[in-house]
Amino acid sequence: MGTANHPEIVLIGAGIMSATLGVYLKQLMPDATIHIYERLDKVGAESSDAWNNAGTGHSSFCELNYTAQREDGSVDLSKAIRVGESFETSKQFWAYLLENELIKTEHPFINDIDHMSLVWGEANIEFLKTRHQSMRCYSLFEDMMYSEENQQIKEWIPLMMNGRDPKQKVAATRMEIGTDVNFGAITRAMIKYLEASNGITLFLGHEVQDLTELKDGKWQIDMEDLRTKEEKQITADFVFIGAGGGALPLLEKTDIPEGRGYGGFPVSGQWLKCNNESVIAQHEAKVYGKAGPGSPPMSTPHLDTRMMGGKKSLLFGPYAGFSTKFLKNGSYLDLPLSIEMHNIWPMLAAGVQNIDLTKYLIKQVMQSHEDRFNTLKAYLPEAKIEDWELEIAGQRVQIIKKDKKEGGQLKFGTEIVKNAKGTLAALLGASPGASTSVSIMLNVLQQCFAEEMATKDWQEKIKQLIPSYGQSLIYNPKLCRKTRERTTRILKLEA
Repeated sequence: MGTANHPEIVLIGAGIMSATLGVYLKQLMPDATIHIYERLDKVGAESSDAWNNAGTGHSSFCELNYTAQREDGSVDLSKAIRVGESFETSKQFWAYLLENELIKTEHPFINDIDHMSLVWGEANIEFLKTRHQSMRCYSLFEDMMYSEENQQIKEWIPLMMNGRDPKQKVAATRMEIGTDVNFGAITRAMIKYLEASNGITLFLGHEVQDLTELKDGKWQIDMEDLRTKEEKQITADFVFIGAGGGALPLLEKTDIPEGRGYGGFPVSGQWLKCNNESVIAQHEAKVYGKAGPGSPPMSTPHLDTRMMGGKKSLLFGPYAGFSTKFLKNGSYLDLPLSIEMHNIWPMLAAGVQNIDLTKYLIKQVMQSHEDRFNTLKAYLPEAKIEDWELEIAGQRVQIIKKDKKEGGQLKFGTEIVKNAKGTLAALLGASPGASTSVSIMLNVLQQCFAEEMATKDWQEKIKQLIPSYGQSLIYNPKLCRKTRERTTRILKLEA
């Protein structure tokens, strides 16, 4: 049993990842002593916050960047299938928390919102049609609708079709089971549950400054209370670094060999936010388009209905920007200070291979408000510039990883880095992290608590949290439908 200065487990960062792992550990190890350290004075205020996160329950229904087109015209569904199953896992976990009254939110943290894709141009229409035909072979996507009929699409998304040239050929897919998720709200609800539990303490305004592995295998953690300026030191048996963009600098401080060769490339995000309530009321869907030629995956444009604090909002974007900060509330020195001998070559090599990304970011940064508005007009022909204002979103830090052949590669996604003993794990990367957080943290348990995971008690408990655990929702249509029916009922997602 841990003590105040020697907790068994330390979670760094009070975002969706640490909150999820904390709930897992509390359910599996009720007597554990857990400390959660957050540098800000609020829970879930960085990448998990509603304005900083895309909010799409990423389930691969509408994200065209998850389904790359091969040279022969076929569509690679591997990522879409993986992400789709992971989101179903997340819904099961959240349903357990609600059904057992472990969490409460003032407004629903998850709402049913149609997920749609909209494209134009012969090549894009052919791609979307092929994608639809391929995806419907799987039970995860069997309810996906497709149309090239302007009138049908107008019934689905009238605001986006009003004023559009009737001669323009368009195509759309629609999934009614899509969702909008306020990850900030669910993060704060899970942390509140943890705070009320025995043995768990949340420390806000505490910045971790160093991590050192001791001879006995424990971790020494040095930190500062930012309010009192008091320096503190504790030891722990297991440490999880779930600090969003701040995870990379902390990983470097651990000096574990597994962390060598990793770098980070920060990308800031911006939205156009609608301020006209009558316009907002006319649209209720997340509609994703296709990224332009040479654009990076995270640039996929979408017109996005969001529910925040019980109020409907409408956003369009994202527009990329560049900042050397790793966190929205970080320092401009984050990027330069992250460069060390072990990662300078991978970062340079990745930079050379991604000249197009650099050009794209420069172009995005140089855009005027009128330029951004013109992009919106392609999706919303009757948009008025006075109805839209710029909103700054969160920071993402894309992974740069050492590669034997190419020196270094820029990776889009998330990755767990752990030491050989499994006493420390860090999560690097960005989208679709929050939506798949339940599966990602389950992976942390499997890698770092392998012996415990093999026990009957842990296996039974995890099956309570995630009823489909150990079974495939991809290749078992009956189980997929049963699981969705249950989570839809508990999460109250009926249209």
